Amino acid sequence: MLDADGFRPNVGIVVANSREQVLFARRVGGFDAWQFPQGGIQESETPKDALYRELDEEVGLDAACVEIIAETRGWLRYELPPQLRRRGSHPNFVGQKQKWFLLRMLADDSQVDVHRCDEPEFDHWQWVSYWHPITKVVAFKRNVYRQALAELVPALGALSSAASPSANRAD
Repeated sequence: MLDADGFRPNVGIVVANSREQVLFARRVGGFDAWQFPQGGIQESETPKDALYRELDEEVGLDAACVEIIAETRGWLRYELPPQLRRRGSHPNFVGQKQKWFLLRMLADDSQVDVHRCDEPEFDHWQWVSYWHPITKVVAFKRNVYRQALAELVPALGALSSAASPSANRAD
């Protein structure tokens, strides 16, 4: 499902603990590629529906494990490098447009399971400082990460106002 400009609708997911650290995951594939959980919005889904489905599929957390603290006002876009774009679609596939969500982790860290689905996208995860992902994500996503984190950061203080079990550990 692409919009008229060739962007696929997608959700970006920032899960944070009460220490204002965020869940950052390493992609499967033998290379050192890290990112936030994310995924496409299916035709019958709202962005929130996709958020919960992707969160469960990619890191094993269900809706009871998190609380939505904030979301971006609109869509943030990034273009894929030409060699990574799908060919033959109409309109031509250009990249992703994303709705980003900041979530408070309510569950214990032991609930995170990157191997939950049959074809995991991640093989490892860790808590990192809030701005760390901008320096580690693949270059073509850095600007959208910067935009999303900058828009969501005002809500970050709400995380430390209620202690969560995940605040006790930093992997």
